[in-house]
Amino acid sequence: MTDKELKTPELETPEPEMGEAENRVGFEVSVVGDIIAALDSENINAVREIVAPLHYSDAADLLEQLNAEQRRLLLEYAQDILDPEFLAEIDETVRDEVIEHIGLDNVAEALAELDTDDAVNVIEEMHEDEQQQVLEAIPEADRALIEQSLSYPEDSAGRLMQREVMTVPQFWTVGETIDFMRESAEQEEWAVPGLFYEIIVVDPKYFPVGRVPLSVLLSAKRPINITDIMSDEIKLVPATMDQEEVAHLFRRRDLVSASVVDEVGRLVGIITIDDVVDVIDEEAEEDIMRMGGVREDDLYSAAIDTTRSRFSWLFVNLITAIAASLVIGFFQASIEQIVALAVLMPIVASMGGNAGTQTLTVVVRALATKEITTANAMRQVGKESMVGAINGILFAALMGLVAWLWFDIPMLGAVIAMAMVINLVVAGLAGASIPLFLEKVGVDPAIASSVFLTTVTDVIGFMVFLGLGTWLLI
Repeated sequence: MTDKELKTPELETPEPEMGEAENRVGFEVSVVGDIIAALDSENINAVREIVAPLHYSDAADLLEQLNAEQRRLLLEYAQDILDPEFLAEIDETVRDEVIEHIGLDNVAEALAELDTDDAVNVIEEMHEDEQQQVLEAIPEADRALIEQSLSYPEDSAGRLMQREVMTVPQFWTVGETIDFMRESAEQEEWAVPGLFYEIIVVDPKYFPVGRVPLSVLLSAKRPINITDIMSDEIKLVPATMDQEEVAHLFRRRDLVSASVVDEVGRLVGIITIDDVVDVIDEEAEEDIMRMGGVREDDLYSAAIDTTRSRFSWLFVNLITAIAASLVIGFFQASIEQIVALAVLMPIVASMGGNAGTQTLTVVVRALATKEITTANAMRQVGKESMVGAINGILFAALMGLVAWLWFDIPMLGAVIAMAMVINLVVAGLAGASIPLFLEKVGVDPAIASSVFLTTVTDVIGFMVFLGLGTWLLI
């Protein structure tokens, strides 16, 4: 395949008409079928006509929906009209294939056109040798900014930020600021983001002293000094702050952008809301995936890789299932005498597991959003235990009556009623306390909580129900 230059397409994405069927990525459902048909027939012109109007995020999603051979053909036919931004939007696993097809030189050329945060997002996922080769091919000025961002810890504000920032000195006027923006943009020498919301005012040592929203700047008269309209209430984010903390800060303060500073307080970049939205989505997806024992890229990974990643999780679940089975084994004689115990015992464990999962979901999410602290943690544990007790009593009355009528053994109804109350209380207590404990000892609650919760509710449920049955019925 001949290497071709990646460049921004001239055509704009058409707005879909009301009522058109759309898939998850925003373009018409028929686009996927059309592109596959064009690729199968090797109709290069048709492929280019379909790809040209697509927004870069839609182009990325389109590539994700094709198989490996179809991706190769699409890139061969139309890579020169793909917006370079698609590299930052595409899934990491698929991106590796794309990079292999278009070549590292073309990747370097494309990354040079991106904002530094997007370029860093692509480069940090590459192998070390590929990173070095791509960085060497990027112009020196852009390379220096990217390398500085890569020097910060992974998943930190330093990796998330844009190095291009619109800054002005304290002694400038509104008119000088506007003129500078216009002239620099015309000369294409303006090292600022393609999209920004405010101007940062800095002192001679490049320490931020204030900010001016664009709406304020444009409504002010030209002779006014920039410091007269700036706000000195500027939220500074350390470059080493974790991206989850950054997202929490944006959520709590309703920010659209925030200045990033180094260890001495000097301005090094800016984070904008579009990047924070990606972080929030990424962290939420990661928590959901981890609670299920799967990886974020499972959808695009090879079968053997997915199998390997899920094996350890399933092995842990096997161990917990064996523990629950051992408890059942202790009461084998009781089950042989009263078969009804075997029929009813899954109900107690299942109700406890579901009740615990409800509590667990609430608490893990609250921990992620910082809504639970040391001040209100015990109150939450107490509340969830009370909820478990109330639900336990209600379902105990219902299930006790069902068991009595089903097997015509009044005491069996009492046994399952007592077991239901105890297990739901335990489920509420465990669902709230397990993630809190894991958070305190430095283990991600989203990963490990469900395993411990299932073990607790199964073991306690079987033990209480079969133990009470043995004591009261035999």
